[in-house]
Amino acid sequence: MATGHLAGGTAGENGSLAGLRAEVAESWHRSAAAGVRADVSEAPITLPADQLQDYRAAHPLAAVFPLLDDILGQAARDTGAVMAVSDAGGQLLWVCGASAALRGAESIGFVEGSNWDERLAGTNAPGLALQLDRPAVVLGAEHFRSSVQAWSCAAAPIHDPSTAGLLGVLDVTGGSEVALPQTMAMVRAAARMAESELAREAGARRRTEPPMRGTHVQIEALGRAEALVTVWSEGVSSPPLRLSRRHSEVLVLLAGADRGLTGDELALLLYDEDGGSSTLRAEVNRLRGLLGGELLLSRPYRLAADLAADWLAVEARAASGDVRRALRGYRGPLLPQSIAPGVAALRDGVHGAVRQAVLNSGAADLMSTWTRSAWGADDYEMWVAQRASLTPGSPMRALVDGQLARLDREFG
Repeated sequence: MATGHLAGGTAGENGSLAGLRAEVAESWHRSAAAGVRADVSEAPITLPADQLQDYRAAHPLAAVFPLLDDILGQAARDTGAVMAVSDAGGQLLWVCGASAALRGAESIGFVEGSNWDERLAGTNAPGLALQLDRPAVVLGAEHFRSSVQAWSCAAAPIHDPSTAGLLGVLDVTGGSEVALPQTMAMVRAAARMAESELAREAGARRRTEPPMRGTHVQIEALGRAEALVTVWSEGVSSPPLRLSRRHSEVLVLLAGADRGLTGDELALLLYDEDGGSSTLRAEVNRLRGLLGGELLLSRPYRLAADLAADWLAVEARAASGDVRRALRGYRGPLLPQSIAPGVAALRDGVHGAVRQAVLNSGAADLMSTWTRSAWGADDYEMWVAQRASLTPGSPMRALVDGQLARLDREFG
């Protein structure tokens, strides 16, 4: 087992963020804002031993853990490392590896039932992969907690192939061997293999069930100048389609109108000034040609499909109190470059709902994520609320005070 700091971006001896990769520095900020202490040696246990076995037996990843253990787990044992599989909340469900490595992992609390969400355990690869929803590597001194800085880890998320929802994270933790590109490649390949196996099993189940009927549409428009649309028909999906800005506006407006819109209503929401009925009809006809006549109906204009949209999901999560997932799904304002009046109103509504949910949460790490975004950097009220949520000795206090001073200078 390698000890000491490994190659790559590292923190200075005094804990400075200088030299850290940007995504790691952001994670340090989130960890500090959540109140994680760098001098705490172990991660917390959030899944007690008496609940662990039943919980993981019912987890979807239980079906592919034997495959992961046979492939990546054996490689971890052979190299003196540890393989772990977590759920979508960061709880480690399975940890396996060489005996000496497992004993070392116990000293930092890297054990089954412990939680490595970065809000609880500080910056680490499983937690970062959960936060970013993509593969992540954290090397040596890039870890937030001092006790973990003798280790390095590489992790990749595993998704449900049917819904694209996050199921958990696959991780390899060890010494200098984890810094090699081959390790990350193996972890990513094993995660994709698990998803393929889950898809194969889901396909086998579907062959014994009636096929999904009707048309289903998924729209992604948060943080995008142009919407991305995927259409499923009888269970088969089309390639994602990127719409023009005007077609994106039309689709977003219709997605928000359950009963449909008349031509006059759609025109008022779409144009600053009277765009003319012929212009609107031409735009809708072109969009119908792209999506299919059976999907976009007239009199009134409406979508004849089951609909999923990223901004609607974010609003629902914020309304239900699931602020963390709402903020994670909020990739930016809805069609941010659109000046269509109806889109602007929808954009303001979604943005305001997420912002207020973050404010009401009182969670310093969520407020920190907001103020470090492009759309929240100048949000004075959020900075003030973030400052009020910090403990007196928080290392984040100086940063927050500095940003409030900047806004006072710039805006008075």
